[in-house]
Amino acid sequence: MLSALITQFVVLWAVIDPIGSVPVYLSQTSHMTEKQRRIVAFKAILIATMILLFFLVAGQFLLEAMQIPLPAFQAAGGLVLLLFALTMIFGESKPDQETKMCSDSLSRSDLSATAVFPLAVPSIASPGAMMAIVMLTDNHRFAITEQAITAGIMLAVLAVTLLLLLSANFIHRIIGHVGASIISRVMGLILAAVATSNLLQGILDFYTLA
Repeated sequence: MLSALITQFVVLWAVIDPIGSVPVYLSQTSHMTEKQRRIVAFKAILIATMILLFFLVAGQFLLEAMQIPLPAFQAAGGLVLLLFALTMIFGESKPDQETKMCSDSLSRSDLSATAVFPLAVPSIASPGAMMAIVMLTDNHRFAITEQAITAGIMLAVLAVTLLLLLSANFIHRIIGHVGASIISRVMGLILAAVATSNLLQGILDFYTLA
C-alpha cells in the first residue's frame, strides 16, 4: 500500500513538476507587484485543480462512452507519458520550453489570462498530468477509497506547487535556472520508467482479455 502511494506521488510530482513551474511563473510575473504575483499564483493553482479534478471525475466516463477498452487506454496513456517524459529528458527542459512558447505575453496585464496560460495550462495541468490522473483513478482497478486517496495526493502536490510559486524568488536564487532544468530532466527519467511499466501492463492486459 505504501509503495503504491509513493508511486502515485512520484508520478503526479513528475507530470505536474512543481519546481519546473517556478521559472515559468517568474518570467510571466516579473513586471507585476508582489500582490499581483500572489493573485496569479492562487488563480493558476485553482484553475489547474479544477481541470485535473474534472479529468479525475469524468475521464473514465468519457472513455466508456467512446467504448475504448481500458487496457488500450492504459497502453496509450503509458505511451503518451513516455513521450512526454522523453521530451523532458532529451528536449528543451520544461522551464525553457514553456518560457519560450509564451515569450510574447510578458507585457500582458490581465492577471487571469496569465494565470490560465501558461501557468495553469500547460505548465501545471499539463497533458501528461491529465493523462496520468485518469490512469491513476481507473474505476476498474481502483476502489472509491483508493481514488479518493489519489485525489488527496494530487491536491497535496498542487498545494506544494502553490507554496513553491509563492516562494519562487527565494527558490530561484538557490537553485537557479540550470538547477530547475536539471531537476526537470531527472523527474522525466523517473516518469519514463513508470510510463514504460504502464505501457507494458496495458499491452499484457489487452491480450489477456482478448
